[in-house]
Amino acid sequence: MSEPKRLHPVAVLLNIIKSVKELVIPFLLVVVIPGKNEGIPGWVQPLVIAIIVLLLIINAFLRWLRFTYSIQDGEFRIESGVLIRKKRYIKFDRIHSIDISEGIIQRIFRLVKLNIETAGGAQADAVLSAIRKSEAERINAFISQEKSNNTNNPLDKDKDEVWGNEDAAKSSSVFKQTLPQLFVMAATSGAVGVFLSGGIAFISQFDEIIPFKRIFKGYEDFIGMGTIVLTVLALVALLVVYVLATLSMVIKYASFTVIKTDEEIVISRGLLEKRQLTIPIHKVQGIRIMENLIRKPLGLATVYIEYAGGSMDDKESLSIMLFPLIKKKHLHKKLLEILPVYQTTMEMTSIPKRALSRFVLRKVLYIIPIIGALVWFGRPWGFLSLLLLPLAVFWAYMQYKDAGWGIEGNLLQLSSRFFSKQTLIMQRSRIQSITYKKSWFQNRKELATISASIKSGVSSQVGMVVDVEEKDCRLIKSWYLPKKAVDSQ
Repeated sequence: MSEPKRLHPVAVLLNIIKSVKELVIPFLLVVVIPGKNEGIPGWVQPLVIAIIVLLLIINAFLRWLRFTYSIQDGEFRIESGVLIRKKRYIKFDRIHSIDISEGIIQRIFRLVKLNIETAGGAQADAVLSAIRKSEAERINAFISQEKSNNTNNPLDKDKDEVWGNEDAAKSSSVFKQTLPQLFVMAATSGAVGVFLSGGIAFISQFDEIIPFKRIFKGYEDFIGMGTIVLTVLALVALLVVYVLATLSMVIKYASFTVIKTDEEIVISRGLLEKRQLTIPIHKVQGIRIMENLIRKPLGLATVYIEYAGGSMDDKESLSIMLFPLIKKKHLHKKLLEILPVYQTTMEMTSIPKRALSRFVLRKVLYIIPIIGALVWFGRPWGFLSLLLLPLAVFWAYMQYKDAGWGIEGNLLQLSSRFFSKQTLIMQRSRIQSITYKKSWFQNRKELATISASIKSGVSSQVGMVVDVEEKDCRLIKSWYLPKKAVDSQ
């Protein structure tokens, strides 16, 4: 049994930073940006700012002072709250994963942040924002040992003996992403779009205080420099964004390592912010293989774990990356080492050739109104939009070619493509539901749509294949239902 402990005092600083991040936009709009109330004395605004800062510091200190954690009677206990006292008890057998991360502030003071998660929810069940790394490792090892050994109860022993017990299951590193592989992964990840949209969204928050009109006042004269110059500048800007996005991905996933123990998968990564996520193997619901337009011709893929955990306040925990970048020909061997139940070399059953016309028709029907609008409102340059038609046909063919399904033993594999090809591999016992439906148009060609869902994070991950042979849909459904009938008895 352990006595209640407080977080490291650095947690006060972290609480202040968190509060500032949550209030920064309202703070700028209400306090910092000058208003039209010219009658207000000049000393009022600094006074308001000083009061807000003082309240933030007092609140952060009280939150740290009133926050304690302990391990007692097979539970992880947390008491918190300034005005209203909250007590939370988390049983060890309900814990799904333990996430250990090191932000910039934590690394300066040689601390870590520890998240304890049970079933997927809106937020992590327990967050220790600033504790010693050795303390986090002892908590992780102790909880893991208790979960794997229900017959022994060392909680009744002396506190020092309990917290010093670091006996752990044998572990071995089974995957490590090299630096050259990380650069290839980052360069082909499509992170440029996310990076660019994030920058635009950030700048848009300050459109009232940035003098855009004055900056672009001479825009008409700048056009006179010529189309070639503008094109070169645009390409240079895109290149800069591309390099920054690539470097940010490399920094984020640097030193990416997967360690396998008897009952857990431990994933660690990061250069500036280090993270370590522990996932119980029995909580894994399936694996998802992603191949974008650049990686698929190169025989490369990204593999994710779908598991019953994660929280909405940490988006990354909802989609756990197992292999950032791996050659498809090596995937079978690596899965055999980490998750042997999901390793498979099953042959995919493609959808019938008569479904191709439906894929093409759907894309053409979507693209024709867009082409019509561009031609009508953007003549004569709008006629260039006609090039979208062959691109739509090619896109439809790629979706048709990559769609398919497969069954091998207790595994179901569904493959489809929107932009990237997605292959979802699920165990029959993990599937929540299978849906088989057909429209009037599909019925005429004896086709149907099959989908299967598994638990993933706070919701479900769904695999869907459109225009499958109707008899194949019935086969998949009959493969699934007998097992469910046995389980319900």
